[in-house]
Amino acid sequence: MGQTDIDPLDVEAIRAEYPILQREFGGEQLVYLDNAATTQTPERVVETIADYYRTTNANVHRGLHQLSQEASVAYEEAHDRVAEFIGASGGREEIVFTKNTTESENLVAYAWGLNELGPEDEVVLTEMEHHASLVTWQQICKKTGATCRYIEVEDDGSLNMDHARELIGDDTAMVSVVHVSNTLGTVNPVSELADIAHDHGAYIFVDGAQSVPNRPVDVEAIDADFLAFSGHKMAGPTGIGVLYGKKHILEEMEPYLYGGEMIKKVTFEESKWNDLPWKFEAGTPVICQGIALAEACDYLDDIGMDAVRRHENELAQYAIEQLEGEGDIDILGPPAGVERGGLVSFNLQSVHAHDLSSILNDSAVAIRAGDHCTQPLHDKLGISASARASFYVYNTKEEVDKLVEAIDDARQLFA
Repeated sequence: MGQTDIDPLDVEAIRAEYPILQREFGGEQLVYLDNAATTQTPERVVETIADYYRTTNANVHRGLHQLSQEASVAYEEAHDRVAEFIGASGGREEIVFTKNTTESENLVAYAWGLNELGPEDEVVLTEMEHHASLVTWQQICKKTGATCRYIEVEDDGSLNMDHARELIGDDTAMVSVVHVSNTLGTVNPVSELADIAHDHGAYIFVDGAQSVPNRPVDVEAIDADFLAFSGHKMAGPTGIGVLYGKKHILEEMEPYLYGGEMIKKVTFEESKWNDLPWKFEAGTPVICQGIALAEACDYLDDIGMDAVRRHENELAQYAIEQLEGEGDIDILGPPAGVERGGLVSFNLQSVHAHDLSSILNDSAVAIRAGDHCTQPLHDKLGISASARASFYVYNTKEEVDKLVEAIDDARQLFA
């Protein structure tokens, strides 16, 4: 039975599933606050990986022996489990396993964009896009002659929806938008953006890298045509990403990669593609990673995604409250009281973000510093970098307090 929307998480019980959180550096216990980059992996997911290699390891769809059959069934059912997790009623045919969110973006950009976009078309992005989206569509537009346009970000970190309605028009072929900003923490109104895009005959691609791991996401409720996310940001393994696509669109698309597995029949003259989703999974696929990702979905559902969302927002709000009280810290994104993803980006006025991250590391506090793969957004904000603390199901308010204490040490060092 998963947690309800009003039950608090049993964080201490959750932390017990992550031995890495007990590591110490210089006599200080690790405070891991870099979850927007990669979350840690619970024991049950690690055991799933180990069990696969101990008992089931074989290539899929290529053997009649028992191990291959078992691996094939588990791998196929993993697609079904991920489809269920994000509300995709089309099941495995709408779920393509990739290496990460970036590859999922590139798959659509190349398999759909190169064939469908032309000089008369526009791709609408936002100014807060991760490079995985921004760079990919920027380069595809250069190849096809299409135009990239960007929805403005307001001073409070929200999207200018009036500008969105102005930009998205009859020339728009694709709207690609981040669901939750990995820098600002902004939760974008993707369902409303989908309605606007569809009213003009455009598709919408939702970057769910920071939303699917951290809140309930139903692809059919938001009416996404495509959605991408990564396993390593949701208590799963590295090396696997997911592309959701509506079945009728995926059926019309050409493959992105060619080779084994993605074909049904090959002659010296031509090839016929395999059924969905296998026509987009060329070569030996991410078998173990896919099976482990399905276990991560079970793990998160056992906790309850509403509870995950609430816990992360509470930690983010608490962090904002504590950091704002310091007086010399500038916080990026929505103000206190506005729901955000479980992250807070900020700058200590007297210390560069890179220096701050290094000093915090001396106190065993792990955060991220840099532009977070959002260089154009940082340019717009007039800053070269920012520090980012990001939270997951195992983080606590006490760890936020340790973050604030370590920042105070940095402040005194540079005084």
